Amino acid sequence: MNSKRIDLNLLVSLEALIRDANVSHAATRLNLSQPALSAQLRKLRDMFDDPLLVPADSGRGMVATTRAIELATPLHDALHTLRALVESRSLFDPGTAQRIFRIAANDNAVVVVGLPLMQRVAALANPNLQVAFVRPDASLRADQLEQGTIDLVIGSERMVPPIAKARKLFDERFLMVQRRNHPRGRGPLDLDAYCALGHVLVSTGGGSFHGLMDEYLQRLGRRRDVVASVEQFLLVPALLESSDHVCTVPSRVAARFATSLDSFELPFEATGFALYAAWHPSRHADAGMIWLRGLLAEGQGDALLSKLD
Repeated sequence: MNSKRIDLNLLVSLEALIRDANVSHAATRLNLSQPALSAQLRKLRDMFDDPLLVPADSGRGMVATTRAIELATPLHDALHTLRALVESRSLFDPGTAQRIFRIAANDNAVVVVGLPLMQRVAALANPNLQVAFVRPDASLRADQLEQGTIDLVIGSERMVPPIAKARKLFDERFLMVQRRNHPRGRGPLDLDAYCALGHVLVSTGGGSFHGLMDEYLQRLGRRRDVVASVEQFLLVPALLESSDHVCTVPSRVAARFATSLDSFELPFEATGFALYAAWHPSRHADAGMIWLRGLLAEGQGDALLSKLD
C-alpha cells in the first residue's frame, strides 16, 4: 500500500462500516449519504485490495471479510489515539513535572520579578522543577525564543522582540537613592542639589556615562555629575554604602534595598517604563508556559494588562 494514498476520513468510515456491517447504518452514524459512503467503500477496497464487506447469505446486511476483522482492533486503537491527540491538551503538574524554565532578564527584573518567582517555585518542593535566569542578548533574543533556548524574556518594552506575544506585568517609576546618614540629609530634593551630587549610573552596556536621566536634564538645560558607571543594579547598594554617591533606580529596586538606602522623589518629571513578560507564539498554548505566566501574574492585581492577544 502506498502510504501517500491513506486518507484518514476513509479510515474513520472503515471503522464504522466494520462495526455496523451495514452501509445505511454506517452512513447515518457518519452523517453521510449512502451513495457517498458506498463510494468510499469502493476506495477502501482498492486501498486494501480486499472486499472488506460482502453481502450476507441471508441477503440482509453485510459480513466482514477476514482482512476486515484483522483490521478492526488496530484500526480502532489507532483512531482512538489520534482523537485523543487532537482533542486533548497536554497537562502540567508543577508538583511532579521535570522541566527547566530559562528566562532572559537583567538584574533589575531578576530582583523585582525573579526572586518572588523563585520563592513560589521553591515552595512546591519539586527538585525537578527549576528556573534559570540568563543575561539578555539583544542580538539573539528573537532567535532564542523561536528556537526554545529561552522560554521567556522579562524586561522593558524595548526588550520585547516584534515576533513575541507579551503581557505587561506592571508600570514602574524612578527614585533617587542614597545611603543612610548621608551628609545631604533626608530633606526633599531640588534640582540644584540633584545635579550637584555625584551619581552612579546603571548603564545598559558599554560603560556609558550618559543615561535616560541625563536626557531629561539636557532638555532642561542642566547636567548632573556622573562619577561611576556600572551594568548591574545589584552593585548599587555596596557602592553607595561606601561613598556619598547617589543613584537613580526603579522604585521596586529602591524598595528592595530600603533597609540600607533612603529613597527620594526626583525634582523633575521623568517618564517611567513598563516591565513585560514575552514569549514566542509557538509556545503560547504550552501548558507549562501557561502555568509559568500565571505564576508571574500572581500579586500583580489590576496592573496586569494584556499587550497582545
